[in-house]
Amino acid sequence: MTEPTIEALELRATAKAAAYDLKAAHPDTVFTSGRRTPQDQARAMSQNVVINRQWIAQTYRNGVAIRALQFWIDTHPQARTALELEAGLYEVMMQLTPSKLASISKHLSGDAFDVKPVPDPAGAKVVTTIRSLGGLQKFLEREGGLVRWHAQFVESL
Repeated sequence: MTEPTIEALELRATAKAAAYDLKAAHPDTVFTSGRRTPQDQARAMSQNVVINRQWIAQTYRNGVAIRALQFWIDTHPQARTALELEAGLYEVMMQLTPSKLASISKHLSGDAFDVKPVPDPAGAKVVTTIRSLGGLQKFLEREGGLVRWHAQFVESL
């Protein structure tokens, strides 16, 4: 049986199976993000950059794409709103090669999902389940100092 909220995430096979396993173990799980287009990724990043202008550099693995995105933020201090930041980040993303763009986030390939954090004691059980999911590559409870639950997966061949 399919779950519309999981199907809507447009995940690849390993991440999708993990999402179903998580939902089966914790039916109240709320997924907040799955596969993203570059526009969606720019929007998600911009919402965090409004709070912390160093969020990208503090959150993502250093690389050409991340440096380009952070450079744009650093050189455009007049861009303050989420919409302004989104537009600038998207513009930078559209100038990247496909491989550089893909290096930004596993959300772009459908190999990651975010989950609404759950307070303890139930939260500890959800985290334990997430950490046990098949194909899990990385799980973050905080990104750039902000509470965000992010799970990313390696697609099996």
